[in-house]
Amino acid sequence: MEQPEKPRWSVGELAAATGVTVRALHHYDNIGLLHASDRTAAGHRRYTEPDLRRLYSIRTLRSLGVPLGEIAPVLDESGGNPESLQKLLLRQLDALGEQALQLEQLQRTIRELLARLSGQGHAEPAYFTTVLERMTMFENYFTEDQRRELDEQRARLGREAADESRTEWVGLVEEGLRQVDGGVPATSPEARELVHRWDELGSRFHSSEGTKAAARSMWAENSAELSQALPWTAQQMQALVAHLEAARGTGQDTAADGGLS
Repeated sequence: MEQPEKPRWSVGELAAATGVTVRALHHYDNIGLLHASDRTAAGHRRYTEPDLRRLYSIRTLRSLGVPLGEIAPVLDESGGNPESLQKLLLRQLDALGEQALQLEQLQRTIRELLARLSGQGHAEPAYFTTVLERMTMFENYFTEDQRRELDEQRARLGREAADESRTEWVGLVEEGLRQVDGGVPATSPEARELVHRWDELGSRFHSSEGTKAAARSMWAENSAELSQALPWTAQQMQALVAHLEAARGTGQDTAADGGLS
């Protein structure tokens, strides 16, 4: 009994049947992701059922955001065994988690811009430049792992608690400036109490010494620029930092722990 001929598809037919463009199929072929397994007597490419199954696997992984360059090795390795696929999906899950944290950071920046627009009705071009500079500065001082750590710490804290902490921080700054203006000695009980509350508040946003050190470095080297986003002058903030350093009595610049990052 004659066996029925197995289905085969030309590039155009496969494109029409799957919704993938001819251009995409040609690209997959060029990068070694999907080759036509058969050819006609005249040399024209024909895709077979295994090719169709591979194409659907490619489309599924692409819909999950997996880069094209990472798909072929997994599909080629023992026909895409579960272990290889699991490793690929775990890597993709980690990448998506990082993207989610980056999106959260962008959301905070956009909310800040919206608040600025709502309060003033406009935002000068110079303000947008300042926001960009601050974002770049943040990336320069904090590693990718540290930025993720800070985002995770803020997520654990929660938006409401984070907002309350920022309000508390503003109160601490005002109290510290009153001490500076009033000539309160750094050795006084009032100053030591202030620095204790300052450090306790900063610990809510930093879960490791690494992020604290990065925040200190960023503040120490860019206090003038960072102060532009605050309602106090750079001179006021620098005086407050010096007061806190003296009250802490360690000679270490930990002023940025209070949320300046």
